[in-house]
Amino acid sequence: MKIEGSKWLVTGGGSGMGKHFTLGLAKLGADVAFCDMSADAIAATVAAGEGLPGKVLGFTCNVANSAEVDQWVADAAAALGGADGLINNAGIIRDGLLVKKEKDSGVVSVLSDAKWQQVIDVNLSGVFYGTRAFAKHHVETKAGQEAVIVSISSISRAGNQGQSNYSAAKAGLVSMTKLWAGELARYGIRTGAIAPGFTRTPILEGMPPAMLEKVVAPVPLKRMGEPEEIFQAVKFIAECGYFTGRCIDVDGGLVL
Repeated sequence: MKIEGSKWLVTGGGSGMGKHFTLGLAKLGADVAFCDMSADAIAATVAAGEGLPGKVLGFTCNVANSAEVDQWVADAAAALGGADGLINNAGIIRDGLLVKKEKDSGVVSVLSDAKWQQVIDVNLSGVFYGTRAFAKHHVETKAGQEAVIVSISSISRAGNQGQSNYSAAKAGLVSMTKLWAGELARYGIRTGAIAPGFTRTPILEGMPPAMLEKVVAPVPLKRMGEPEEIFQAVKFIAECGYFTGRCIDVDGGLVL
């Protein structure tokens, strides 16, 4: 797919990697409609997109709500005059050990139902809702023409201690990416996933320097990834017409 002149939807485009993806596509001449939950973040991304070759439109949407996602996809596609690509980027973290026993008190705590469900709702169900709505729209309007769905996984898909919820969601979306490749190819839709390692985002940049050093130490390249480097993988999946159903790890060589 040629990015210039194409039309894209991006979830979680108000900050972090989602903002970079949104602006990166617009810099290459794509029109982009993104969604986020924060009005301030939406306004900031829209403002940053002013003057770029492609237009940038912002919408409010909770990706954990299927009805809202259906409406966003319909409204965004209408505003853009179509939709050729989707980036499922929105995600949250609610870390916690499955069980934890306090040394002093002996009290045993567990990963709560709420923390489990919040992450599954956004990071896994949100990807399902977005892909379903986008694919339905494409089949109804452009079946047979090329379209691309990119879902953002994580190095944690291999299993990262303290992230039962996050690891399960990020592994699950890779499995869905693979099976959707088979189901959707007949309609001209390709799929791909990207599993970033530790990448420079507001969450990591907010860590104390000492903690950040420990995070980066095991990475063979001895640094965090840059959002622009993750975007290069997005660009590859979009442009390579023979790519579908696979996950690209962009993690600096780190193995969890």
